[in-house]
Amino acid sequence: MKSVGKKFVTIVATLLMPVALLAQSLSAVETAEMGVETLLDTVAESRDLFLSDRDRYFANVEAVLETFVDFNAVAVVVMNRFASSASQTQTERFANILRATLTRFYGASLVSYEGQELVFLPASTENANPRADTVVGMELRGGDSSLRLQYQMFVNENDEWKLKNLSLAGINLGRQYFTQFSALMSQHSNDIDLVLDNWR
Repeated sequence: MKSVGKKFVTIVATLLMPVALLAQSLSAVETAEMGVETLLDTVAESRDLFLSDRDRYFANVEAVLETFVDFNAVAVVVMNRFASSASQTQTERFANILRATLTRFYGASLVSYEGQELVFLPASTENANPRADTVVGMELRGGDSSLRLQYQMFVNENDEWKLKNLSLAGINLGRQYFTQFSALMSQHSNDIDLVLDNWR
């Protein structure tokens, strides 16, 4: 009888557990691993489309990126110090622009992927805060070459790990795009709408 009571208490405690603890079922590394492996499978399966139907190829890549990338967070990273001046509408508009930009950059960079070994690199430091931003490093290794990727992951409002910045072959895309954004802000008198109109 005591055993049944303990089981009941355990079940009730689990049901009453904060939703955040239940929702965060995947770690940053597991989320990144699942995302990149699905992406690489999609690239491999869609490679022929890169030449015959590029729009469809990029649509396939984008569909996978949307599962683990928070493009609104990416937009805030890229806008950097200008983010506080942007309205929600402007941030969402820029997120959509960056979705297309990153899809094409990332999709084109990975099109030569042909089943190289994916190796996850050990974390440089352990963070005491389990919700702190986490950088997940990995390499695609094959033959005499390797491609290094770094995913900057964060916990969103739904307590899910999502990507908000990435480095590819040593290029920090958030930093690179911020340089472009900042230059456009100078050219267009800090008018964010004009910056978005002229983003290429």
